[in-house]
Amino acid sequence: MRRRVCRVTDITHDQWLEYRRTGIGGSDAATVVGLNPYSSLYTLYNDKLGLLPPKDETEAMRQGHDLEQYVADRWMEATGKTCRRNNFMWRASGHSCMLADIDREVIGENAGLECKITSVYNRADLEHGEVPLNYYVQCQHYMAVMGFDRMYLAVLVLNRGFYHFVIERSPEEIAALTDAEETFWRDHVLPRVPPPIDGSESTLDTLSKLYPAAQPEGVCPLSHRAAEDLAAIEELTVQRKDLDDAIRAAKARVMEEMGALPAGSCEGWRVSWKPQTRSTIDTARLRRDHPDLYVKYAKTTTSRVFRQKHVEED
Repeated sequence: MRRRVCRVTDITHDQWLEYRRTGIGGSDAATVVGLNPYSSLYTLYNDKLGLLPPKDETEAMRQGHDLEQYVADRWMEATGKTCRRNNFMWRASGHSCMLADIDREVIGENAGLECKITSVYNRADLEHGEVPLNYYVQCQHYMAVMGFDRMYLAVLVLNRGFYHFVIERSPEEIAALTDAEETFWRDHVLPRVPPPIDGSESTLDTLSKLYPAAQPEGVCPLSHRAAEDLAAIEELTVQRKDLDDAIRAAKARVMEEMGALPAGSCEGWRVSWKPQTRSTIDTARLRRDHPDLYVKYAKTTTSRVFRQKHVEED
């Protein structure tokens, strides 16, 4: 049902990344089915082809790695079960594009454990049993590759709480997920055909990374589709302004009714309008009063800026 790809403890991080590009891993699975809020198909496609620059380790990534054992220990303490590391990357037999690199395997069961560290900004209601969809898909992917009967999920929300769940194997969802992953790999990655562009932040960020610098000069002869897109941008921008104006007007009418009171309520709604203190730096004054200090800590970044202008045809 599965076969070993490599022992991850015997390879470098760069080698591990190269192995990951040979298939779809658990953290990629939710992206394939459109359930990863942080990545898009276009981003995943370019990542698998090795076209994106290496990712710098973020603080969240560092904490996720460093606290993984702590989360596993908390899970064992909470459940009375035991687990151990599984130091291999695996490939599904019969589905060569599907990879698994699980956090832990559960001793005495045909099951695995996925450890997650997240922040208080995670919108899932973990306290009342809501499992984030991208976590759920990742667990089903692992069961597909490893042949597990179930996956255990342990989630540490920093400064808030610890939660754990049992996710049972779903043959129907695994079949649909397997089909989606194979289709993506067969139709896009192998023939090097990019998936359709979407409007996600991930896709825009990927385009900025693929083309970080502009040539000194030159004009691209854009297609008719580009002309339609530019016209749509102009029209939608006007609509957005009208919507923003309508939202502000509605908010202002409610604020007028509330006056100096900090809260209000009506059928089906509660609203608050309270003071909030926020510290900001007066950069103009800092530059004027302490120019050397301003220069020392000022950060300059360079990025390409997209602008459009309607011109009349000759």
